[in-house]
Amino acid sequence: MTDLQMSPLHPRFGVEVHDFDLSGIDETGYRSIRAAFEEHSLLLFRGQTLSDDDHLRFGRFFGPLEDRDAKDLTAREGFRVRPVSNIRDDGTVTAEMDLHTLNLKANMLWHADSTFLPVPALTNILTARVVTREGGATEFASTRAGWTDMPEALRSRIRGRGVWHRYAQSRAKISPELAAQPMFHKWPDQHWKAIWTNPVNGREALYIASHAFRVDGLDAEHSLGLIDELTNFVTGPEYVFSHTWNVGDVLVWDQRAVLHRATPWNYAEPRKLTSICISASSRDGLDEMRP
Repeated sequence: MTDLQMSPLHPRFGVEVHDFDLSGIDETGYRSIRAAFEEHSLLLFRGQTLSDDDHLRFGRFFGPLEDRDAKDLTAREGFRVRPVSNIRDDGTVTAEMDLHTLNLKANMLWHADSTFLPVPALTNILTARVVTREGGATEFASTRAGWTDMPEALRSRIRGRGVWHRYAQSRAKISPELAAQPMFHKWPDQHWKAIWTNPVNGREALYIASHAFRVDGLDAEHSLGLIDELTNFVTGPEYVFSHTWNVGDVLVWDQRAVLHRATPWNYAEPRKLTSICISASSRDGLDEMRP
């Protein structure tokens, strides 16, 4: 493996990897990156110049690309890197109350990506293309550290239970009109265990998201109350790292052990990140997550 030069981003999780060119990554470099990913959950690379092809090539080292437009969720020919942006094709920006912008605002809820899919995400690889003068940070919370510190009285209420997830659940928190859009009803509700155990190091993390709506054995009201209580605990300030973007930054994080959210910016300013999610597989502990 390659020796990585790293410095901590937060006392409990996350590292910046220095002097590493992701556009030229090979299998040896990936093994070092993957080991850091398993241990630290969040990796930052600054000053990168990734083309879309470089972005995809790096992602494929982790596993299959997630393609929400494909019926079987496997990447089709011509798969394109997805923009997370308020910029229209003509260069103008979407208005603050436009449904597209409201969908971006839903990303400001604490979540793990793709918990509503039949195969959830292992990681997201996100890079900055256009950044705003102020705001627009992305925050990350370690559900591994939060779960470790959680009082047993609260842990015992979720341990051994499954949690149900649906895409429209998070969008309904922003706008009923947004939640009614067909794209948020493409997949049936998904059922995952509440705790994801990392198969490499055996460390546990709470697996939850803004898409979660029901806990096994509880009615709707008590389910949502417990989900909120758990989320509030693991997103306490002692578990959160906030990243202010610069063009060329790349962030890679473990969806099994980290929640994330966007933060507001001046919506009259253009902002563009590009994102690819990599689907989890049996080697990542997926099979053990099915209740």
